[in-house]
Amino acid sequence: MPKMKTRKAMKARFKVTATGKLKRTRPGRRHILTKKSAKRKRSLAKARYVDEGQVKMYRDLIGA
Repeated sequence: MPKMKTRKAMKARFKVTATGKLKRTRPGRRHILTKKSAKRKRSLAKARYVDEGQVKMYRDLIGA
């Protein structure tokens, strides 16, 4: 059976931590920032982890 190809878009959006969790950035911080409060923009800047239910599927797509 051939090797599975890595989804490059997924590889760019997620980082695998040392413990195996997937780290992601939050959407909503690219444009239309003037109407968003400073507090909201700060919270959007913080990274989050992918939910446990989706980790297996995303990890397969990344090839990790």
